[in-house]
Order: sequence, then structure tokens, then C-alpha cells
Amino acid sequence: MIEPHEFVRAVQPLLEKRDLRGLVELLRRRWSKQQIVELLRGNDVDARKVAMVALSLVGCRECLCELIHHLKDPDPVVNQVAEHAIWSIWFRLGSAPANCEVHRGVQAMNAGRYDQAIRHFTRAIEMCPDFAEAWNQRAVARYLTEDYAASLSDAHQAVALNPHHFGAWSGVGHCCACLGRFDEAIEAYQRALEINPHLDCVAEAIVELRTRLN
Repeated sequence: MIEPHEFVRAVQPLLEKRDLRGLVELLRRRWSKQQIVELLRGNDVDARKVAMVALSLVGCRECLCELIHHLKDPDPVVNQVAEHAIWSIWFRLGSAPANCEVHRGVQAMNAGRYDQAIRHFTRAIEMCPDFAEAWNQRAVARYLTEDYAASLSDAHQAVALNPHHFGAWSGVGHCCACLGRFDEAIEAYQRALEINPHLDCVAEAIVELRTRLN
């Protein structure tokens, strides 16, 4: 069992220096992932936040359940840090080569090179068909090219592989809204909010769609 104050004292200086390599080495040397996860169940808010930052760097699939629980934490900083940790873990749940393809795809997509991004995401899916984030990122790229039917198909595959993927559920909602399937969009948005209630833009989209339906 980790003593929370000791954990924060050991980790905080490396965070302040932004020494991510040193932090990862410290975490892997001194504590198991399960020990870090146990800090999330304690009452020390600072320790919970620092533990989430740690899990964003070294966490794995088994850490996600506890992190997802903290998306509903009343402390807004805690749920924001939890969301960041979850996304960080999702992006590395494929094989190492597939993870690299997804990162290249995101870089291409951020530069507006959507066709190139789709090729990277497709390669990641071919390498690792159960890599939910590869499907989700291809859904995003296809959405940005206004290929809503293909994007919806990819987003559905992402949530089939990862039912807690609030981002992919939001994507299902966006595609359904663009296709005029408002009831389905609202249902998908509600699924996203059940997992992560702090998605303000999704809550606003539900209000707008209900106004259209009325």
C-alpha cells in the first residue's frame, strides 16, 4: 500500500520539471500499476490527481475501470485529469506498430491531410483489428471529410470494441445528427453522457436536437 503523501512528494518534483522520462522510470521502479490505482480509491484528492497523471503515462487496460469511475468525480480537476489519463491509455492499447500508425494518422489529420490520416488508421486496424482507438480515429477523419455513413460504421465498431468510449458514442451521435437520424443521435449522446457527464457540447447538442424534433 502506497502512503499518499509519500507518493506525491516523490512524484511532484518530476512533474514540475516536466521530466517525463524520469517520472516513468520512477513509477515503474517503485510501484506497480495496481498500487497506483489503489490511490484513486483514497480520500486524498492531491494523491488521486497525481496518481491519474501517473497512470496516463504507465497505465494499462486494467486501470481503465477505476479511471472511468472518476469521470463522475465532483472535483472538476479530478474528472479532467481522469479523462486525459483515459485517452492516453486508449491510444496505446494496440500493438506498438499499430500505436505508431495511429499517432501518425492523428498528426496527418491535425494538418488537414485526411486521406493520408485514413490510410494510417486503416493500417493500424489491419495490424490490430481489436484496437478501438484506431477505429475511432478513422471515424473522426471520415467525419471531417463528410463521409458520415462510413464514419458511423467505424464509430459503431469502436463502441462495440470499447463500450465505455464516450468519444466514439459522441461520434455516433454526430453522424446520426448529420444524417437526419435525430432520435438515434440523442440516444448515442445520452450513452456518452452516462459515461462522462462533463461533455457540455454533447448536452447542448441534445437540447438542440430535441428542439428540432418538437
